[in-house]
Amino acid sequence: MDASKKVDLKIIIIGALGVGKTSLLHQYVHKTFYEDYRTTLGASILTKVLAVDSTPLKLQIWDTGGQERFRSMVSTFYKGSDGCMLAFDVTDRESFEALDNWRDDFLEKVIPREQDFPMVPKETASAWCKEKDIPYFEVSAKNNINVAEAFETLAKQALSTVSTLQLRAVLGEDLGKNRAQPGLT
Repeated sequence: MDASKKVDLKIIIIGALGVGKTSLLHQYVHKTFYEDYRTTLGASILTKVLAVDSTPLKLQIWDTGGQERFRSMVSTFYKGSDGCMLAFDVTDRESFEALDNWRDDFLEKVIPREQDFPMVPKETASAWCKEKDIPYFEVSAKNNINVAEAFETLAKQALSTVSTLQLRAVLGEDLGKNRAQPGLT
């Protein structure tokens, strides 16, 4: 397989203002955590190259502004997305309660959460996810807990929606002998 060929996947992170979307993204891509908080205006985009089930991927991860005034603009970023991560902060119950509104805007895959000083009980968040058939992760960008696992689970789920024909178009006929091909049983 040509190592320069990668499947491009667009992932979007959405949620209320100040829940840690940018921190999660920077921890995942750069392995860094910044104590100072800066509001994302519109969206910022970072990329991460990885392999999932022997398939080389290039994740284009969109970090969106969580301010209500950007809500309509954020929905325009959804176009062409292969996966979505909903984020909330367990120290802010309103950010959890707003998940339904964000969820209505986009079909989600994974929910990360900051686990430092929880105000939203794990059981409450877990039950919400289970009811909506969403994988649940407790993450901490500050301590780098489960950040990669949440993103890589989302990447794997997004990859599973890519057809075998699309993969062949990008990677060529050699799809990887050890890889289960999406859409084939």
